[in-house]
This record gives sequence, structure tokens and C-alpha cells, in this order.
Amino acid sequence: MSNFLVAGVTQIETIVRVDKIPVSYAPLTRVHDSIFTAVGGDAYNESLALKWLGDEVCFMSIVGRNQDLSVINPPDRKITLSTQYIIPQMKETPTEVVLYDKMRKQQTFEDLKDLRENVYDMSMVAPIVESCDMMVLANANFCRPFAKAAKEHRKPIAVNIRNYSREKEKYNKDFLEPAKVLYFSDDTLTEDPYEFIDRIATTYETEIIILGQGSEGLILFDKTQDLRVHYKTVKTNEVVNTIGAGNALFACFLHYYMENGDSVNAIKNALLFASYKIGYMGTSNGFMTTEQLDQWRNLIWGIKKSVF
Repeated sequence: MSNFLVAGVTQIETIVRVDKIPVSYAPLTRVHDSIFTAVGGDAYNESLALKWLGDEVCFMSIVGRNQDLSVINPPDRKITLSTQYIIPQMKETPTEVVLYDKMRKQQTFEDLKDLRENVYDMSMVAPIVESCDMMVLANANFCRPFAKAAKEHRKPIAVNIRNYSREKEKYNKDFLEPAKVLYFSDDTLTEDPYEFIDRIATTYETEIIILGQGSEGLILFDKTQDLRVHYKTVKTNEVVNTIGAGNALFACFLHYYMENGDSVNAIKNALLFASYKIGYMGTSNGFMTTEQLDQWRNLIWGIKKSVF
């Protein structure tokens, strides 16, 4: 079990199942069980997954001034996140609408409200940084001081880089330079994936890079192990909704990687965790237990539970 400080975005998400993207015009479309609204956001989802796997999590975020924080912990969920460090200071909570179809295509509409203009009160952060094992950050503006605090306290950083583009890479240097672990999705990648990983690893001396490739799997880079390998997806569930799968994969990888530094075992567990997740609606539903992970891992790869 590790102690994580997670800082990033909390938003209200509405997920809509459609027949096909792009959507054809119709004045009214009425489909049963096709619209789902709940709390989401990369860092929120990662916090839930880490807590589900048994880690200690301190989640720090910013929401709207009038946001009812009880929505963070629905009554039917088995685990809860502390809302002590979720600060209601924005005009409104960020919102997102995601359309998805049976071919796993997604179209996202995001409204960050006044998130970019808000700052987090760092006076409460220092003692928490000192006691954590790793900081997991989103590349949101208000998270930049967290990266600086991690460097000052010599804490490892893992960053989920959302919506990467080479043109905007300079704006992410505050996160790219100190990060020990980086997660990217190839959704907006225009470079060859292997050349991209080599360039990032060389430029920023990153130890671990994970490049998610959707239904094609992912590429894992581990500098220490001299490893750069592609892994295909695995199947443990029928696909219902892939939204949030990357967050689940990233969190599960960090959970197991922090146990003993074995990136290969961690990524295999993460692939399983994400594959089960996509069988459920909603970004914060459908997490495997550690016992289920052990069973599936042994079934597929024949790996015995770590003795470390």
C-alpha cells in the first residue's frame, strides 16, 4: 500500500451513447439507458481507482462555489474520498459531455469554466507532500505549484498529460521535466509513436513512459530496464464504454509499480484493470479487486503473486 497525493480536475460528466459518430441530425432521439451523468475528471477517477486498490489517497481539486460536495461520494459506492481538500472557489464546476459509439469512437465537448484563472491554496499542501510516497498530477494550470513542491521535497511525480500536441509541449515543461512517470494517449499524436517516446525520454530523461493506443493496446518505456515494448489489450469483459479506461490503467500501474518497481508486472495488471473497467458505464465504475487481478493475471500470463 502506498500513500498518494493526487491533484487535478474534478468535473461533471455526461456520457451519451449514440449509433455513430459523427451524429446524424434528428430533432429528437429517445433511447433507453443511453445517457449517464456523474462526477468525473482524470484526477478524480485516478483517486477512486487508487483508493479501491487499497492505497491511501489525498485528493486535491477545485470546484464551483455552489457545488454540493456530497456528489463526490454517491451512497451506493463502496469507497469514499475525503472532500477536505476539494476547494469550492470557482464560479462553476467544469463540465464535459462525451458522445461515444459502438466502434469506440468518442467526441468530447469540454467546458473548463474559469479553471485556468484559479489557483490552489498551497499553504495546506507542504505537510501532506512530506508524508506522501508519490504525487499524481494533472497538467492543469493550478497543478504547476504542486510539481514545484514535489521537487522541493524530492517526491516522485507521475503526470497524466491530457490532449498532447507538440505545438503546446512548451506549456507542459513544468510537468514533463520533473516527472518520473508520464502517461499519454495517442488520440492527438501526429508523430510515429516510437519516435515520440524516444524523443520525450531523451529530452526530459523520463524513467517511465506509457503511451495508450486505445484498442491497439499501449507502449511501455522503462529507462532503468532498457525496455520499450508494445502490449496488446486483453479481454476480461464485453465493451460497454471505454471512457475513463486510461485513468484506470494509469492508476493501477502506479499502484503496482510503487510496490517493487516492476514495470512489466504493473503494466500487465493495469491492462487487466482497464479491460474490466470498459465493461461498465461511467468513468468511476467497474474496478477489479486485487483478488480478481491475481486470478486473471495468473490465467493469462501465468505470473504468480509477487513475494515482495
